[in-house]
This record gives sequence, C-alpha cells and structure tokens, in this order.
Amino acid sequence: MTISIDPALIARLSGEFDSLAGEFTALGRQMNTLGRDLASLHRQVLPAAGQGRGESGAGEAASGSGTGHATAKTTAPPGAPPGKAPSSGVRVGGVHTPDRPGSASPEREAGPGTSPGTAPPANESTAAPQHRAGAAFPPPAWGAPAPSTTGPPEPLQGGQMPPPQFGPAQQPPQNAQPGGIAPWPGRPATTAREYRAAMGQVQPTAPPPRGPIPPRGVPGARTPSPPWWQREGVISRLLAVAGVAVTLIGVVMLLVLAAQAGIFGPVPRVVAGAVFSAALVGAGMRVFRRPGGRVGGIALAATGFAGAYLDVVAMTTIYDWLHPVPGFAAALGVAAAGVGVAVQWRSQPLAVLVVAGAAVLAPFVTTELALLAFLIVLQLACVPVQMRHDWPFLHLVRTAPAVLATHLTILAFVIGQPDERRVLVLAAAAVAAVGVGGAILVTRQRPGDLVASLAAALAITPLLAAPALIDRPAATILSASYAAVLLAVAATTLVPKLRDIARIPAHTAIVAGTGGSFALLEAVWGVTTGSALPLGLLLVAACYLGIAGQARNRVAALFGTGYAALGGLGLLSIADAETLAVSRLAIEDLSAATAATATAGLGVLAVALWMLRRLFGTTTDEAVTTLLWIGASVAALYLVTTASVSLGVAADAADGFVVGHSVSTIIWMAGALAALLYGLRRLSAEASATVKVALGSGLLVTAAALAKLFLFDLSTLDGLIRVAAFLMVGILLLVAGTRYARAFAETGSRESGTG
Repeated sequence: MTISIDPALIARLSGEFDSLAGEFTALGRQMNTLGRDLASLHRQVLPAAGQGRGESGAGEAASGSGTGHATAKTTAPPGAPPGKAPSSGVRVGGVHTPDRPGSASPEREAGPGTSPGTAPPANESTAAPQHRAGAAFPPPAWGAPAPSTTGPPEPLQGGQMPPPQFGPAQQPPQNAQPGGIAPWPGRPATTAREYRAAMGQVQPTAPPPRGPIPPRGVPGARTPSPPWWQREGVISRLLAVAGVAVTLIGVVMLLVLAAQAGIFGPVPRVVAGAVFSAALVGAGMRVFRRPGGRVGGIALAATGFAGAYLDVVAMTTIYDWLHPVPGFAAALGVAAAGVGVAVQWRSQPLAVLVVAGAAVLAPFVTTELALLAFLIVLQLACVPVQMRHDWPFLHLVRTAPAVLATHLTILAFVIGQPDERRVLVLAAAAVAAVGVGGAILVTRQRPGDLVASLAAALAITPLLAAPALIDRPAATILSASYAAVLLAVAATTLVPKLRDIARIPAHTAIVAGTGGSFALLEAVWGVTTGSALPLGLLLVAACYLGIAGQARNRVAALFGTGYAALGGLGLLSIADAETLAVSRLAIEDLSAATAATATAGLGVLAVALWMLRRLFGTTTDEAVTTLLWIGASVAALYLVTTASVSLGVAADAADGFVVGHSVSTIIWMAGALAALLYGLRRLSAEASATVKVALGSGLLVTAAALAKLFLFDLSTLDGLIRVAAFLMVGILLLVAGTRYARAFAETGSRESGTG
C-alpha cells in the first residue's frame, strides 16, 4: 500500500514550524536579557545585604574541551549557579577587556571547544588584562545555559529556545555579517546586531565622549564659519561698488570742475566723458563673458551707463547743446539701454547701480528744475523692467530720488517764492503719475508685489504737498481732481465687475485710497470756511461709513471714523459746553451752519451704528452693547442740544436761546420715551442684551431730561416757554409710566399662564 503525501503540505508545515521556531528564539532572547538584568541587579544589591556575614562559596570551572588547558579558580557571587563563575575579563570582537568595577561581570567568550563558565586556555593569563581603547563592556551573562556546539539548539525549561551559539564545529553562516545572518537553516536572515545579541556580544550603547573639535581636513570635522571678509564675493562686491562710486565722481569732476577751472574745452570734456563711458561699457561686456567676471563686468558696465547719463545731463543743462526735450529723450535712451543690459544679464545690481549712480550724482551736475525731469526719466525707464522682474530694490531706487528731490524743491519754492511754481506742480504730477501707474501695471502682473505699492505711496506724496505752491482755488481744484483719480482706483476693489477688469490688488487699492483721502481732506479744507469745515468733514465721513457698511470694507470704515473724529472735534471747538450754557456766547458763536453740522452729526451717528451692525453683526456681549448705547446716547444728546440752540439763535428772536433749550429738553424726553417703548415692546422673560440696554438708556435719558428741566430750564426759561416745557415733559412721563406698567403686567400674566 503506497501512501502519497502532498509536498506542498509538507513545505507549508515546515514553514510554519520555522516561523514558530523564530518566535521561540526571540522569546528566548528576551528571557536571557531579563536574566542578565536581574543578575546585574542582584550583584548591585548584594554588597549592602551581605555586610556582617561571611560570604563564601567558590566554584571551580572545569575544562570543557579536554585539550589539556589549565583550569582557573574564580569566586562566584552568592546565588550564582554552580560552575558559573564570572570571568575576570571578556573578549569582544577580538579585544580582551576586563570586568568593569562595580558593574555586572560578563561571560568570557570562550575559544574553540569551550563553553561559558569554563577557564581560559592555558596560554591566556587569568589576571585582568589592560583595557583597550574602543572596547565596550558587555552585559552580564553568567547563569545562562551553555550552548551546544552541534545541531539545532535544545529548548530550555518551559519550552523556550535559547539564542543560537556556534561552537568550533559550527561556524557562523556565510551571511553572518552586517546586513543579515541566518542562525540556522530555515531561519530568516537577521541583522548583525541580532547575531551579536545571540552570541552575548551586544553592549549597551552610550553617547560618544565629547572631545575637541577635530582639525580642518579631518572627515567629520565641523568647519568654522569664516569671517565676513573671507567669504566668497564679499570683498569683490565692496571693491566693485567703491570703484563705481569713485569713477563716477571722477566723471562729474571732468564735466563740472574742469569747466569751472577752465581745463580743456567743452567739446573735449564732453567727448572724453562719452568715450570713457563707452569704453567702460565695452570692457564690462567683455569681462562679463569670462569665467568669474560677473562682478567686474557689472561694475564696469554700470559705471559706463551712469557716466553716459551724466554726460547727457551736462550737455543739456551746462552747455545747452541739447534742447530739454531731445536731452530728456537721449537720457531715456541711455537709461533704457542700461536697464536693458541688466535684464539681459538678469542682474538687479546692474540696474540698481545704473539708476542710483546717475540719480545720486546728477544734483552735482545741475540744480535746475531740469534735474527733476532727469530723475523722472530714470523712474520711468525702469517701469518695463519691474513688469518683468521682481526687483524690489530697483522699485525703491527709481522712486526715492525723484520724490525726495521734488519735496526739497517744493520746500525751497515755498520759502523763496520763485515764479516757476507751476512747473514744479507739473513735476509733482508726473512723479505721481509714473509711480501710481507703474505700480498698477506691476501689480496686475504680480499681485503680491508689496514693494510696488510702497513705491506708489512714496510717489503720491509730492502732489499732496504741491497745493502749498498755488492759490486756494487752483489748489482746491488740483486736490479734488487728485482725490477723484486715487479714490476711483481704490473703488475698483469694491465693485465686483470692476475688480475683475482692473485686477488691482488690495494693498495697492489701500495705498490709493489713503492718498485719495488726504487729497479729499485738502479739497474740503479749500472749499469750506472755518465754521463750515466740520460740516464738510462729517458729510465725507457719512459717505465713507455708508460705503463701509454696504461693501463691508473695514478700510473705508477706518477712513470714515477718522473724518467723523475730525468733524466732531471741529464742532466741539465751536459749540462747547460753555457756549451752549451762556446766552451771550451762544449768540456770538452759533449759527445756522452749526445747526446743520449738528444735524449732519446725528446722521453720521445713525450711519455708524448701522455700519457696525453690518460689519460685526449683532453682538450678545452685554458690556459691549451697553458701552455702545451709552456713547451713542451721550453724543445724540449733545448734537440735539447744539442743533436746537443754534437754530434758536439763528432765528434772531429775543428768546431764541431759551426756546432752543426748551425744545432740546422735550426732544431728550421724547428720545427717552422712544427707547423705553422699543425695549418694552420686545420685553420677555429672556430679554436680549439690546432690550435691556434700551430700557436702561431710556431711564437714564429720562433722568437726564428731568435734571436739565429742574436744574437749568427752571432757572433760565420764563413765561409760557417754561410752562410748555413742563407740560410736554410731564405728558411724556405719564405715557412712559403707563406703558411701562402695562408691559410688565402683560409679561407677568404670560408667565403665570405658561406656568
């Protein structure tokens, strides 16, 4: 009878047994590690527990190979198994190391044919050898079972598998090297650390000792950072910039100082400057193409282009060889060529050096108004470059010289009162147009270019200072036109369709809106007189706050708040508390314009409350709501009193001041009644914070109206006016009390009915 067994089943069973053997092996390793740790703990605790009593017991290790090696007697620690005396040293990785004092004693790695616990061969000394550098101390391993030298490992007590050990007849497998070993056939490859753990050679890892930093050139050495003057390119760049500055100063001396001293004639000076500049540009292009010649080529070319620009300035302003228009065109061509080479070389330093060199040294060539035009030409020539490359330093370098020169010239014109004011206004307008227009073109290409918006902010400022040069009507028209342009640019972000067409980023719109707001302030200042100025400011504030509420724009809300604060301060300076309380002062200072301003202030207050609700929604914070209502109530009482008294005074009646105050008292009480009715209408068991604040504000205003009635009106008013004031306030109080009582009664009946 033949029995056939499936080979696949046999293979599968063999694999499962191999996997099970591997798991047992790992468990055996863990148990061995635990045993060594417990033995180490035992040895550390033993000296304290064994004081006062004799410690004895010595185990004699026998030779395990029968090769005639001499035996060595060692003293075993108490509790150690018989025949397992710790050795005085250990051989790890071919280096014999002694036991560490005070630490667990490891097993001796036996030579061929020996097992743990046996004495060393006869040719080895039993005395502790010297410790060698780099040798590590292994963990204690006494008490571990002796491995077999042949065959697979035998299971320990409890069925655990010991770690694989190799005797003289069984060497480690061929793959027993870093990267993977196989302890016995069928066992999956493990790491070299697992192999050393199986052989009892794994040592506790300790951080390497910190020693001195190895010298340079040694592998792994930390190279200290060199000083700045030794870093690559630093000194060369500094020398290049210094060379550009010194050479351009020499060009200026050739064009200006030589003319003052009578050295050479005009033609040789100009021709020498042009030839020298062209030679520098050619040398720079030649050097740039060579290895390592980038810095030198940039310096030479920048010096040449800046020198040529100064040469054109000298021909136009000093020698009058060129009319200003052709001179500006020639200067634009030179600047465009310089920044064009910078674009071709992709070098921002070249463009910056060309513009900065020409702008800084041009005032030493001429100080006429034509200087502003040459600086504006530099500002204009760099706009196409900024549209292609994000070069922030070029933004600032091309804008700052023109802005600074225009401001200084405006200051000089205001002090000196010259006749060329309109030319300077045109120059300021050109700086603003190039700055704002260039920023819009650049930010449409790169919306995240904040430096372009910063350059536009600088360019806006000269035209804001220019109205100081001309008379008031012209200045008002200029400011109003400037404000209209800038605010139109800012408004493109508020309208969705315009925003998609214009594609102006928010930071550019904020810059334009800020400049437009200041220009509008100048226009309001120019179009109004002293008493009407607060009215204009409050009207502008109402517009800003309305736009902020409609578009939910916090920047517009900020501008509106600023205008409202300025308008309120202006009104307070005209109609302060003393003016409102004294008849003589009221008649002198108050007018119909003051009444209109106070009325506009009431409108601004209402728009501001609506805007806050649109921006931030209805808040549930009772403290914030209370503070808001109290502030609004106080402002409203002041504005109502100002409007009433101003209208009474403006009527030119004998008792207009008295009538105005009586009307204001009645309006106070009417406002208190309105607040109370609003709160009582929405009164419930769980009233909102707004309702509670409305009721509190109404009661406070009622108290204020009664105080004004008895403390001020009773002593100031007379005749029928006093009677009318008391009657009206009394009727309003009766209505408020009746409605208050009925509302709380209805609320109580609803609560009792639901309960």
